[in-house]
Order: sequence, then C-alpha cells, then structure tokens
Amino acid sequence: MNRIDFYHLQKQNLEAVLPKLLEKAYASGKTIKVKVGNELRVDFLNSLLWTYNDESFLPHGSKKDGNAEMQPIWLSADDDNPNGAEMLFLTDGALPPPDVANFTRVFNIFDGNNAEAVEKARSLWREFKNSGGELHYWQQDANGGWAEK
Repeated sequence: MNRIDFYHLQKQNLEAVLPKLLEKAYASGKTIKVKVGNELRVDFLNSLLWTYNDESFLPHGSKKDGNAEMQPIWLSADDDNPNGAEMLFLTDGALPPPDVANFTRVFNIFDGNNAEAVEKARSLWREFKNSGGELHYWQQDANGGWAEK
C-alpha cells in the first residue's frame, strides 16, 4: 500500500469538497474510483458532478452509465474496480475494498462533525498504519482550506 490521505471535514460538507479534490486527482492523469456508502449516494454524486460548476467538467460514470473501462472517474458503492482505478476515494463511511493495497493513493474523506464517522476514520487510520501505509492527515482551517497536521 502506498499513500493514504485522511481529509477531516469541519467547515464544508462532502458535496463542496469532493469535486475540488477530484479535479486535482483527475489532473494527475490517473484513473479514479469513488466508493460511497450506497447506491442512492452514487446517483446523487453522479448528478452533482455534472452540475457543481458551469465552467468545469469531470468525466465520470457509474453502473447506470456503463462503459466502466472508458470512465476516468468511477462512482460505486461496490468493491469492484472496473475502470482499473489507481486512486481510491472513500466517502460516506465506505470501507476499503479487499484489494485496497493495489491503489497507489487512497483518500478517506470523513465528516468531523459526526462522532461515528470520526471513530470509523480513527479505526481505518490504525488499520492502514498497521499495514505500513504512508499516512497523511488533513484538517480544514477556519476558511475551509486544508492544513496537514
């Protein structure tokens, strides 16, 4: 396993942060998988990524769109990796898939205002640390920017 980044949301919600992080990841030229908590969230985020910014475009898809191998960003609640993603985003408390070590970079985005989400992130931190991952922790500052702690 390579690098794992934990993003501790405090001032903004996932819907405000995820598109910006995906833009940066997409700019790297690597394929991306976003694993969410359930299929309703897949549909919601799929719609969000089409409408979040009139001046930006993130090519993405889900099972409903098909052609996974052609999608640079794949949204799913499943453990599969049909687009051969190199980067994995975990959201909504989604657990890493069994093959998580195959991803070059993992982003765990969690709601710091939800005690259950914080505890789940702490548990994942311990798990990734025990597996030898390179861990980084990012926390939102008062203006919604990111500071590595």
